[in-house]
Amino acid sequence: MLSPFAPAAVLKEKIERGAAFDVAILTAPLTDSLAKETKIDTTRTTIAHAGIGVAIRKGATKPDISTTEAFKRALLDAKSVGFTAAGASGVYLRTLFEKLGIADELKPKLKLLQGAAGEAVANGDVDIGLTQISEILPYANVELVGPLPSDVQSYTYFSAGISAASKEADAGKAFINFLTARDALAVIRAKGMEPG
Repeated sequence: MLSPFAPAAVLKEKIERGAAFDVAILTAPLTDSLAKETKIDTTRTTIAHAGIGVAIRKGATKPDISTTEAFKRALLDAKSVGFTAAGASGVYLRTLFEKLGIADELKPKLKLLQGAAGEAVANGDVDIGLTQISEILPYANVELVGPLPSDVQSYTYFSAGISAASKEADAGKAFINFLTARDALAVIRAKGMEPG
């Protein structure tokens, strides 16, 4: 049986190796890929999308990230900056640092994390963590400074698909309908994402 929570790339790999599941909620490109591989039904439903945020340890001085220039300065002024090596956000951040012209200057203080950026901030392993806002909010000792400035923001879209081998496809469809119903919208927003 597939573990219920893990980075999308890890879950996809487990599904490709034959892990049993009924519903998978992954980044949209990964659900599309699994549909092409006939691991999930070709009908997929977009559930939510999440933007990248900046995390600091609770009580630390909040850096200014209100503009792209301020965001660049905050990264360059930090002692250490961490983000998860795998996943859509990590790929995007690498290209963003290049685009902003700070990749070389930032390199000595970057920490590519195997675990969650929020956890690394909470543990004091990095001063600034960059990850999806929904992955910052669960940590009690971490504070969300805010989302990336809008002109450099990137969103990850999550979609749900039912296993092509599921014996509980109707229950899976009911679960997906529950996640997209009006009552779920407030919870999705409270968790740092936007519906659809």
